[in-house]
Amino acid sequence: MFSGAMTAMVTPFRDGKLDENRLREQVEFQIKNGIDGLVPVGTTGESPTLDFPEHYRVIELTVKFAAGRVPVIAGVGANATSEAIELHRYAKKVGATAGLSVNPYYNKPTQEGLYRHFMTLADAVDLPIVLYNIPGRTGITMSPATVARLSAHKNIVAIKEATGVIDIATEIRSLCDITIISGDDSLTLPLMAIGATGVISVASNLVPAQIKTLVKLATAGNFAEAATLHTKLFPLIKSLFIDGNPVGVKYAMKVAGMDSGELRLPLWEASESTKKLIEGLVGKLK
Repeated sequence: MFSGAMTAMVTPFRDGKLDENRLREQVEFQIKNGIDGLVPVGTTGESPTLDFPEHYRVIELTVKFAAGRVPVIAGVGANATSEAIELHRYAKKVGATAGLSVNPYYNKPTQEGLYRHFMTLADAVDLPIVLYNIPGRTGITMSPATVARLSAHKNIVAIKEATGVIDIATEIRSLCDITIISGDDSLTLPLMAIGATGVISVASNLVPAQIKTLVKLATAGNFAEAATLHTKLFPLIKSLFIDGNPVGVKYAMKVAGMDSGELRLPLWEASESTKKLIEGLVGKLK
């Protein structure tokens, strides 16, 4: 359930509103290309710019469109524990497989605050939780010791590791047996080499089959061939993040004929130099 290549889905907007038809197309494209799971309304889905009704709608529709063919790990994090509980409850209500719950952002809780936040969520809603450790977005890093404490709860089943620090993932592995999932496309292979089970990927919005192949090779222990594919994909992966996420991947999808509409402010379109770079790299995929 919490392994393989999973896509951190972009949210398609058209004229300022959720483009429900395009969302359906995205889900079908992902499943057709063998993706192992869908992760709507995370960072890549521009979750900070969606109001609650929109957030609910994206989760509901993704579950509906997936129709049980792949797991749906819904983005349900918030920096207020009370709001996070509401999102977790809704994800449970509409049939999401699990919730991706990010460290509370901006208010920068202590490790004890993080522990109590996630334990409160896990106690309140009987829904598997994938912790999301991404200090670059939240301003706080969950320590391996805190992850280990939380892993004792039956509902806390995995962690999306996006600290960018291999040592943190290694220390988590040394302290507990929680499932570790890469949260950085460029670190999927090294993290899998130390025991991660897969990736929640941005790049797979564009190239799901290739990301699936990379993870499958690494899972089988074929690291030499996986490294060759990693190296091939690396320039594209890096280009997607030059002007921030999902700025790059939305433009790349547009170039590839999978236009998911506009970004929402305060995000803005990629620079001309980034656009040219992405155009060249996407062109090589054809």
